[in-house]
Amino acid sequence: MKNYILILLLPFLLIQCKNNSTNTTQQNKTIGLLADSAMVVSAREEASKIGVSILKKGGNAFDAMVATELALAVSYPVAGNIGGGGFMVYRLHNGETGALDYREKAPILASKNMYLDENGNVIKNKSTLGAMAVGIPGTIAGIFEAHKKFGSLPMATLIQPSIELAKKGVIVTKKQAKSLNANRNKFQKANNFKIHLDTLWKAGDTLKFIELAKTLERIKTKGKDEFYKGETAHLTVNYLQEMGGIISLQDLASYEAKWRTPITFSYRTFEITSMTLPSSGGICLAQILKAIEPYNIKEFQHNSTKYIQLLTEAERRAYADRAHYLGDPDFISVSIDSLINSNYIQHRMNNFSWEKASKSSDISYGKLNGYESDETTHYSIVDKFGNAVAVTTTLNTSYGSKVYVKGAGFFLNNEMDDFSVKPGVPNSYGLVGSEANSIAPEKRMLSSMTPTIVAENGNLKMVVGSPGGSTIITSVLQNILNITDFNMGMQESVNKARFHHQWLPDNIRMEPNGFENSTKNELKSLGYQLLERESLVIGKVDAILVLPNGKLEGGADPRGDDSAAGY
Repeated sequence: MKNYILILLLPFLLIQCKNNSTNTTQQNKTIGLLADSAMVVSAREEASKIGVSILKKGGNAFDAMVATELALAVSYPVAGNIGGGGFMVYRLHNGETGALDYREKAPILASKNMYLDENGNVIKNKSTLGAMAVGIPGTIAGIFEAHKKFGSLPMATLIQPSIELAKKGVIVTKKQAKSLNANRNKFQKANNFKIHLDTLWKAGDTLKFIELAKTLERIKTKGKDEFYKGETAHLTVNYLQEMGGIISLQDLASYEAKWRTPITFSYRTFEITSMTLPSSGGICLAQILKAIEPYNIKEFQHNSTKYIQLLTEAERRAYADRAHYLGDPDFISVSIDSLINSNYIQHRMNNFSWEKASKSSDISYGKLNGYESDETTHYSIVDKFGNAVAVTTTLNTSYGSKVYVKGAGFFLNNEMDDFSVKPGVPNSYGLVGSEANSIAPEKRMLSSMTPTIVAENGNLKMVVGSPGGSTIITSVLQNILNITDFNMGMQESVNKARFHHQWLPDNIRMEPNGFENSTKNELKSLGYQLLERESLVIGKVDAILVLPNGKLEGGADPRGDDSAAGY
């Protein structure tokens, strides 16, 4: 009798377990958080929840962008920031698209050879650690510019939740504790006082930001000018100059975010909108997708030898063009239409062979014929009105320059390393550059950030982006293909193992334990060099998929503490 009752109850119990789970499995398919109306997916639960709280108050995606950005500055200081910069790509409910550039700039006193010694050699760490590594921050200008054009709720309403979070504190996760502890030595080298993050952290500790709360309160009261001309500006410049930096009050006062025309192109039946220069993301993404479009990759098994080989060869050529041609469009002329022209791209792929690997030493940048027409964080937002924003923001490497503004409570970026400090010499992410990305006063450094929005048949389909330095582009690429060509769900897609090639160094980086040994052996036999190690993480994708029934599915990357929230 007991067994009979158990058999009757079992289906009911299974249904209850499924309904109570955030990540469910349906026919062995992982499904992320589902929401009826609106969603935020970001690197921290606190930030996602704050963004959704704004949406529930009737705010739109741009209001939520402001609140989420500031909440990440509190809860995720490794990359979330007010001392860095970023890019936003948006799509309005009527299909209109656009992009906002709040990338950092070089100081007025910057010079082409500022990181070279008397012999012309790169001075170790000068562009990555300390006051000389800092570019002029753009984040505060960015959120105020977005709010000015599209915001609906008062700015004070959007800033207040992060003030309260900074005072209350965030619970340190295991991954966050590891990150903070690993950087203590660099915190000490970059500052002349003991910052409050310089202690031994463990999971479960509470991390508060009292000085940052006061800074945010001043910005709430006095607006954008507080950061760029007020007390916060003076605290920033005084400390940087005290530590040997060159950023001035004039640098801050003259900074402005800029609206840009995004890169828009088609891939199969999909319309893709991504970030334009000074981010290389949209151009490289377009080049790679157009290079593989003639192939029926649905015939390839996902992450099979042929799939990896095709993407690798397309990536190799796109990153070679990136290194030579791309830089700040306000300083150099870049023929974007030529670079993403299908004829040009197919010509670049003519020497691709299934029989053996190309060598990066044999692949240079292409000849244009004039066809005119790691530590970062990304969050995706869709509101109940049908507006969508994809935002990628950064300090560059973990905690940026490690410079922590005395009296103001926030880290400053080390984005100067994203310039070609010396043409041909790789930066922190192994990327090389040319004169196009050389240092000049008030120039924006080249980026790999790739906030992207995908539409199909005139309707919003997907909002996606990732951190990861040079791997951002390929992380976004593979998640788009997972949806468009392999019909995956969003969480299923985000969970899949990823790989990356960037021309130089000439190897395929592969996430550990995610690929068949037979596949790896076949790639090696074709002449590919593989890099696979336990610590290797390729991107942390946070994305939203619009399902056929109109519901939203969030994909929060399990490689971090990322979280989706919605209603």
